[in-house]
Amino acid sequence: MTAFQYSGRFGAELLSPDRTRFSFWAPSCDTVILEVEGLPPQAMERDEEGFFTTEALCGAGARYRFRIRDDLSVPDPASRCQPDGVHGPSEILDPGFYQWKNPGWKGRPWEETVIYELHVGLEGGYEGLMARLEELVDLGVTAIELMPLNSFSGHWNWGYDGVLLFAPDISYGRPSILKTLIDHAHGLGLMVFLDVVYNHFGPDGNYVPDYAEILFDPDNATVWGDGINFHDPVVAEFFIDNAMLWLAEYRFDGLRIDAAWAITDRNWFAQLRQKVAHHTEPGRHIHLILENENNDSGLLRDGYNQWDEDWHHALTVLLTGENVGYFKAFTNDPTALLRRVLAEGFAWQGEYFAPAEKMRGTPSADLPPTKFVTFLQNHDQIGNRPRGERLITLCEPDSFRAAYALLLLCPMTPMLFMGEEWGCTTPFYFFCDFHDDLGQKVREGRDNQFRKYCGITDPEELESLSDPIARSTYDASRPDRHERETAYGQEWLARTKELLALRHHHITPHLKGARSAGAEVLGENAVRATWLLNNGTLLSTSINLGSQILPLVEPGSVIHQSTVGRTAGTLPPRSIVVGLERAL
Repeated sequence: MTAFQYSGRFGAELLSPDRTRFSFWAPSCDTVILEVEGLPPQAMERDEEGFFTTEALCGAGARYRFRIRDDLSVPDPASRCQPDGVHGPSEILDPGFYQWKNPGWKGRPWEETVIYELHVGLEGGYEGLMARLEELVDLGVTAIELMPLNSFSGHWNWGYDGVLLFAPDISYGRPSILKTLIDHAHGLGLMVFLDVVYNHFGPDGNYVPDYAEILFDPDNATVWGDGINFHDPVVAEFFIDNAMLWLAEYRFDGLRIDAAWAITDRNWFAQLRQKVAHHTEPGRHIHLILENENNDSGLLRDGYNQWDEDWHHALTVLLTGENVGYFKAFTNDPTALLRRVLAEGFAWQGEYFAPAEKMRGTPSADLPPTKFVTFLQNHDQIGNRPRGERLITLCEPDSFRAAYALLLLCPMTPMLFMGEEWGCTTPFYFFCDFHDDLGQKVREGRDNQFRKYCGITDPEELESLSDPIARSTYDASRPDRHERETAYGQEWLARTKELLALRHHHITPHLKGARSAGAEVLGENAVRATWLLNNGTLLSTSINLGSQILPLVEPGSVIHQSTVGRTAGTLPPRSIVVGLERAL
């Protein structure tokens, strides 16, 4: 094993150019036959854990399946490549085939992180995205986060319906081109993160129940189907091996773990972190990020970072006045909630959270602000709206500009969504390529979601919404780059570049060890927050999303103000002032 490979117990392992070892975990089966195209069927040997193994005279490029009963042959659940999709045969890959041009890349410290979330398909696949990387680096972005790549059914999908987790979906390009993309990003100084889904399998192409029923936990069902039985050690190992594949063989710099609250064995997170630490070469930076409704600050103390949805929800309510679905919990006093988020990270730290009908969160005030990934827009918060509107189209422009400056200049870790840098107004919809009964179930599921969380009950209005399984919905979600070239788009690009330059000059070098110095409510819809940076400087952000001029104690040095010609000692409506001064 080299620093660029990770050898686990699952899948096909190339032993020599013309010999491969196969390992298939199928505890629900008594017999399994290996079928390699062009070779006779070959019986596999079963051990007491349910692993079936054998070796065959074939090498990279050979295609194979496992016959688990007379009427069913299945792809390898640890397949590295599915050239014909999730229902086709698996293909053996040589993990050492790609020659890395930047083998010495060690990543970047977390404090330097500015994330750009994107959908690879909408960027034109791996090659299309590669052509955009230099403009993102020039902007000041330091990491791209790819929505899930695991193989899914159909030709377009958000990625959260994956069924073969080790195989990058072929619609974006061959696995070798994915490595080229990552290598090129590293050559530009850009980190690459991957969104991974370990809480469920997609509805089409999931053969696992036929041979490993124990992998699922029906007693902990999710909204997407049966949960995963992480309490079984082999199941836990399967998902850890998947994480290590992306980090070791593909050289991803980090993972974002989707819906981490649905992973029912909390010990699994410690196992993953320990495995990453053990197999990571000295000096290399690996970053693990959670999406976790539980607001479990203990996991953040144990090496993880987290998407901070409380930050997003509090600001969205202040910007738009939304009061349906989970936003309703933030409507009582959103200004106080924003104050708490800026000072302490989470708004809910053990209090009752009505949308979930349970207590939510644990104390987080001791955590460094960089632990919290903040955003105004992401795939979920746009795409799960009935009409896929971006936040910038839903609120007053000056207010959004102030919130945008807060995002990029507060010491929490900022994330942009594709196109946000130029003020993109293109909708982003939910989309998938399912058909027949399954496609109809997706339509009905989306309608039910909008009835429940958005209060849309009029059949005609529901009928007017975009069709989630139509190709046109996918195409309509692609950011309009013509808008980028307009005066409006160029103004937004200049704004983004200026704000990120300010961040990298004044804030980023002093973030390690930074901590909150408190926050206060200045008035209706207005908050001032301060942080002590590691050079003894106080960073302050004063944001007023209300309609009244408020008094302001001037910072020692103003590095950004969104209102031109602001009178000193005042905080105008729909504005922000960011400053630095020496701590006493």
